[in-house]
Amino acid sequence: MRAVQYDHVGGPEVLKLVEVPIPEPTGDQVRVAVRAAGVNPADWKMRAGLMPGPAAFPRRAGFEIAGVVDAAGPEARFRPGDEVLGWAQGGGYAEYALSGPLVAKPAGLSFPDAVAVPVAANTAGGGLDELELEPGETLLVNGASGAVGSLAVQLARALGATVVGTASAANQEVVRGLGALPTTYGPGVVERVRALAPRGIDAVFDCAGHGFLDAAIELRGGTDRIITIADGAAADKDITFFSRPGGAGLDVVARVAQLVATGEFRLAGPARGYPLAEAAAAQRESETGHGLGKIVLIPS
Repeated sequence: MRAVQYDHVGGPEVLKLVEVPIPEPTGDQVRVAVRAAGVNPADWKMRAGLMPGPAAFPRRAGFEIAGVVDAAGPEARFRPGDEVLGWAQGGGYAEYALSGPLVAKPAGLSFPDAVAVPVAANTAGGGLDELELEPGETLLVNGASGAVGSLAVQLARALGATVVGTASAANQEVVRGLGALPTTYGPGVVERVRALAPRGIDAVFDCAGHGFLDAAIELRGGTDRIITIADGAAADKDITFFSRPGGAGLDVVARVAQLVATGEFRLAGPARGYPLAEAAAAQRESETGHGLGKIVLIPS
């Protein structure tokens, strides 16, 4: 089978499409014929040596998949023919992958849309749990039009919270359509947020970084109930840098997948697909941080 791997850390050019043996599932594993693989910031950060990855080389790239089970271990929950989405073990940028945590893919949800759900829903749902958001409270989401931010907005609204969401000027109507009160980034954001939420902000979920934590602290009057998934300076400011292990929130992943399939929730935008052979180009686009919609690799 074809898979993408790299022999050392470096730029996107270190990613190579290679032929490797098709893996065999054991125990409770399944093998998934990958129909779409998600491209996430963690992928290129590990490739570039900016965050830790597996100790051994070569490393297989990617971990987020959607596809069809084509072989199953004797203790597996899923069986051949089941359509699934979730996490891969040992690399997701491949024609076949062994399973990590998975949920069933709802009927009517395309594979490129399905692969936009696991990481974003897991992170958004976990972030709201970390913030202990309650109905009737007001949440500020920085980066509300992005993959995680857009789901955080919708989950918070479903909980009964009011949401203020920051985004670029071009994405104000996107944020409004998600159910949030939109405003722009940049100078004056504290005053703009206060005008939208005169009773104050109860919690802040920073999904975009860009130096937003000082504004968040000013709006909260302290550092409690602020989390970031994007600002490496969090510890210096006594702010929680939030991360959640893959598959820790399978319930919310399954719920969001179903809500997207029925049209009750929206994804950040349409998927932007690349063939497996263009994994380097896909990661380059991911590194820019621009554009709405999931970047995905299509193996076939």
